[in-house]
Amino acid sequence: MKSYNKIFKWTMVLLIIVSVALLVWGFAAGWEKGNVATVDALLGWTYIMVGLAIAAVVIVGLVIGAINDPKSLIRLGIGLVCVAAVCFVTYLIAPGAPATGLLEQPSAGTLKLTDTILYLTYFAGIVAVLSIVVGEIRLAITNKKG
Repeated sequence: MKSYNKIFKWTMVLLIIVSVALLVWGFAAGWEKGNVATVDALLGWTYIMVGLAIAAVVIVGLVIGAINDPKSLIRLGIGLVCVAAVCFVTYLIAPGAPATGLLEQPSAGTLKLTDTILYLTYFAGIVAVLSIVVGEIRLAITNKKG
C-alpha cells in the first residue's frame, strides 16, 4: 500500500509542477497581449486534468465498487449516464461566442468547449450551494424531532 501512496504523491507533485510551469509561461508569454498559443496550451492542459480527474473517479469507483458491492456498479453506470447527459445538454446550449480582447480568435470548437466548461462550472457551483443549504435544513429538521 505504501508504494501506491508514493506513486500517487509523486504523480500529484508532477502534475502540480507542470501546472505551475504552464501558468508562469502564460504570464511570461503574455495572456494580456492576446497570445493565442498560451490560451490554447492552458485549455489543453485543463482538458487533460479534467480527463485525468474523471478517469480517476471512474476507475477508483469501479475498483472499490466491484470489491465492496457489485450492485454499486449499476448505480455508478446510472450516475455516469446522468452526468454525460448533463454535459451533452450543456454543450448543446453553450453559445461558443467569440472571446473578447483576443487579437486572434481560437477555433469555434475551442470556444464552444470553453463555454460548455464555464456553464458546467456554474451549474456545479449552484448545485453545491443548494446541497449545503438543503443539507443544513434537513439536519435542523432532524435535530428538532429528536
